[in-house]
Amino acid sequence: MTEHARSFDRAAAVYAATRPSYPPAAVDWLVPRSARRVLDLAAGTGKLTRLLVDRGGLEVVAVDPAPNMLGELHEHVPGVPTFVGTAENLPLPDDAVDVVTVAQAWHWVDPAAAVPEIARVLRPGGTLGLVWNSRDESVAWVAEFGDILIRLYERDEQELAPDIGAPFGPVESTTIRWTQAMPAETLVDLVRSRSYFITATPEQQADVLGAVGDLLAGHAELAGRDVIDLPYLADCFRTRLDA
Repeated sequence: MTEHARSFDRAAAVYAATRPSYPPAAVDWLVPRSARRVLDLAAGTGKLTRLLVDRGGLEVVAVDPAPNMLGELHEHVPGVPTFVGTAENLPLPDDAVDVVTVAQAWHWVDPAAAVPEIARVLRPGGTLGLVWNSRDESVAWVAEFGDILIRLYERDEQELAPDIGAPFGPVESTTIRWTQAMPAETLVDLVRSRSYFITATPEQQADVLGAVGDLLAGHAELAGRDVIDLPYLADCFRTRLDA
């Protein structure tokens, strides 16, 4: 696991408080109506887990490598069984679930090891569903926000066309537009939850936080507002295990 991947455990509370959820339509697209048991892999603080539980009719279990993140999950989604583990070494028996979901985390796994391990815990014909939120930078102020964040990293973490491979079939995809309303000051805390911010130097952190503060105070679409709407694109991918 990389330093960036391990960093989330140091900011679990901030992550839980600031990171966006996902649109319920994404769950409906990723999880077949026939499914009964779902593993939310790399569940973190339970952003997607909550939606899986709210869907109804599903027995949900959660796995994440970070104990502090799972502690937050217990606070926000009580009653869901949780296990410390990784995509490459899942603490579940063979043929245990109908669906495995991975939200905002596939770029952290080693597909060569994770794909056969996920296939092991899926029942024949089961579904692997992946989802990422990305900011909709067709909106002017969101593009400026992205320009500030890119000072801390060289490329987007998101893998837009994941290559799953055998024993899974073709990968289908869809994109769902949605908006998250948040207190304006939460935009700063959202920055604090990013792995590339957590691992940056104090000087880099101060530079970025100052620039985000200037954006909030000076942009015509943000200045003076207590609540802002942050537009997202939820990029969804699904593939089925060969029956």
